[in-house]
Amino acid sequence: MVFTTVVPIVILTGVKVAVFVEFAIRMVVELATLDSVRRASDIAIHAGADFIKTSTGKIQPAATMLVTYTMLMAIKDYFDETGKMVGMKPAGGISTSKAALHYLVMVKETLGNEWLDNHWFRFGASSLANDVLMQIMKAETGVYQSSDYFSID
Repeated sequence: MVFTTVVPIVILTGVKVAVFVEFAIRMVVELATLDSVRRASDIAIHAGADFIKTSTGKIQPAATMLVTYTMLMAIKDYFDETGKMVGMKPAGGISTSKAALHYLVMVKETLGNEWLDNHWFRFGASSLANDVLMQIMKAETGVYQSSDYFSID
């Protein structure tokens, strides 16, 4: 496990939100409504989180465009108020290069070019790596490779 310390669990209207601490504060959000996602994002950011994540990626639906956009807007509003950048990681459900491009465009249009850096924005999608590799092979060879030639998720 990447995280070395777990900060006590915060309860928001019956939903558990875990905050993990390593060198910086990171927060994983797995909530049912966009209102609760926004509220949890605001609480985490104002409590000092420098990075927020949509989910563990293990519960479906994981990262969706709407949840990610809601969290990006919380980051934008905080940045507009304070000038402090907060990172974002959508996890789970992003399995194709084309979907990843949609998320990158959303980040650029919502937060700007500064966030198009792996320090501030990264994907938590293991299956995405295979699709990127298949796209690279297609560009190099002119044909798609079988997924059998790549790792299993």
